[in-house]
Amino acid sequence: MKGRYWLMIVFLMVSAIDANAQSAVWKNKKCAVVLTYDDALDVDIDNALPVLDSLKLKATFYLIGCSEATERRMKDWRKAARHGHELGNHTLFHPCDGAGADRSFVDPDFDLSKYTVNRAVREIKVNNVLLKAIDGKNQRTFCYPCGDRTINGAFYYDQLKNDFVAARGVEDGMPLPGEVDLDNINAYAINGETGEELIAMVNEALQKHSLLVFMFHGVGGGHELNVSLQAHSQLLHYLRAHRKEIWVAPMIEVAQRIAAYQKGSDPLKNRNLNTALYNR
Repeated sequence: MKGRYWLMIVFLMVSAIDANAQSAVWKNKKCAVVLTYDDALDVDIDNALPVLDSLKLKATFYLIGCSEATERRMKDWRKAARHGHELGNHTLFHPCDGAGADRSFVDPDFDLSKYTVNRAVREIKVNNVLLKAIDGKNQRTFCYPCGDRTINGAFYYDQLKNDFVAARGVEDGMPLPGEVDLDNINAYAINGETGEELIAMVNEALQKHSLLVFMFHGVGGGHELNVSLQAHSQLLHYLRAHRKEIWVAPMIEVAQRIAAYQKGSDPLKNRNLNTALYNR
């Protein structure tokens, strides 16, 4: 009985230590929420940024280098970066794998299935140069166009890990800090959800003490994947109202803290404490 008692004490203490460590990753809040906006759209600047800035919330905008809104509105993107938003890399031409089902929208000139890994890597590096010319930053995160990660079976991001802090994917999930795959961070694609539905997702993350990443495209229009202005505003106002419980930050800041946690998350880091308890 004595042995079982101390085993239970060890379990409870280690669980408490781990819970505190996870909370520290989220800056001592209950969960982390990252707002991401894909494709460098005019509505990002016209509809999303004004609300974000008015509520003092910071987000990540994944820019396509060849986007018209990237070219025409560099001053606006530069201003967004000055206000603390991240300009992430969404490639130079947004190549997607045209060989899959329902991929008739893929431009044959930018069909990822016809790329070489070298071409993909070079284009992404060029986009990094462009983004640095806009915001002056050396570190940022990456986002897979269409969620496609391989070229002829090869993971092209493997050759880009030294160029980015992390990469965002498109698969649903609310992982804990130790469960986050920094090469393919989970995200929820938003399309038509109500404000109440978006807030319910945040509340789930609060209960789980997890990471929640929203993936927006159109905000009040501008893309076939769209969230209404009302729903978007409801979500942001809820996040602001609950800022004491929810850490809202750009992807790069969240990923940096997760990376530091994972590098130090040795399950034996409390081995001295555990040994002492077992030997009592």
